[in-house]
Order: sequence, then C-alpha cells, then structure tokens
Amino acid sequence: MKSTDGCVRVLVVDDDALVRAGLSMMLSGLPDVRVVGEVSDGADVLGAVDEHRPDVVLMDIRMPRVDGLAATATLRARPEAPEVIVMTTFDTDDHILKAMRAGASGFLLKHTPPPDIVEAIRRVAAGEPMLSPDVLRRMMTYVAATGIDPRRARARSALAHLSDGERAVATLVGRGYTNAEIGKELSISIATVKAYVSRLLTKLDLNNRVQIALLVHDASTDT
Repeated sequence: MKSTDGCVRVLVVDDDALVRAGLSMMLSGLPDVRVVGEVSDGADVLGAVDEHRPDVVLMDIRMPRVDGLAATATLRARPEAPEVIVMTTFDTDDHILKAMRAGASGFLLKHTPPPDIVEAIRRVAAGEPMLSPDVLRRMMTYVAATGIDPRRARARSALAHLSDGERAVATLVGRGYTNAEIGKELSISIATVKAYVSRLLTKLDLNNRVQIALLVHDASTDT
C-alpha cells in the first residue's frame, strides 16, 4: 500500500553496500519515490517487508545466505506481496527465466541507466510489469532451444479452461501488451482489461501478469 503522500515505497536488497547507497542516493531526489529500507541478504527480506511495507523491492540475485531468486519466490508466495524487480550483473537467459518464474515483475541489469530504473519502479508499482516484447521473445526462444521445460502440456490444459475473452487477453499479455494496448486491440475499456487480468490470475493461480505471459509461451512452445 502506497504511503499517504502517494510515494512509491522501495526496499533495496543487495549485499554490496556501495550498490545500496548508490540506488538510495539516486532515488532520494525523486518526488514520488521513497527508499524505506535497505537489507544486505535475501534472508532478511521478509522481516524488512513486514517492517517497512514497500510497494516495490529491488532485489539482487547473488547474495551470501539466501539468493534473490529464492527470496523472490518466498516473498511473492505471500498474500499482498510487494512487486519485485530483480537487478543483477548477470545477463543470462537462465537468470531472467528463473526470476520471472519466481514471481518478479521485472528484470534489470545494474548498469541500466538511472532514468530506466526509475521508469521500471513506477511502471511496476502501477501494475505494469517491466517486461518488453523483446525479453518475452528471448525467453520463448531460450525455452524452445534448450528443450528443458516440461510445462507445455500443463500450460495448454490450463489455458483450455479459459473463456474466449480470457484467452484473448492472456495471448496479448503474452506479447507484452500494456492494458491500454490490449484494450485498443480488443475494443474494450482499460477497466475491463484489468478485470480480465485479475480473473486470469485467480483462475490460473498465478501472482502477476509476467507469469501469465510465461504460461502462454509454455503452451505455444514445441520442444
């Protein structure tokens, strides 16, 4: 829940003190974003979330005790969990895929320009994951090329239980469309798109639209 002044509350999680300080300093000058806490390990995330009630968690991957992927999965399994943006120096398809399956709403490299980091925080806090069509295509290609994903049959079965309207919205989420773009494509209101997305999350037992996109890609992948 955002603070009464409308600021997006951010928790920074990284084992590098300089990275934490740099992110906090960068965000401190913004009128609509507030860093409410910092922790140095994934093991401390749940306690910090309970204490500071952030809207968005900036999560490192490599940490000494509990890594960011495990911490993200544990956090996102909780009701009303904050959104998570995974930040790392490791630009590998495997890391991106694991982060998104864990429930992250975005994936950024640590050398991402500050304006793009800020934009990602704002978008994720507003319910629009930082997931470009290019990243989605990259994940789809990776899963197909490796042949390691056994989820296709389960994904197709899950999508088969959707209505035509739900399936149409899910397909466009899978292409990385925003709510506004989905509404324009299907000639429905943004409010109706949001209702469809909420229904999809409930019916598919998922916790964010990134996972809807991955499910759509699982169903369409031939391995």
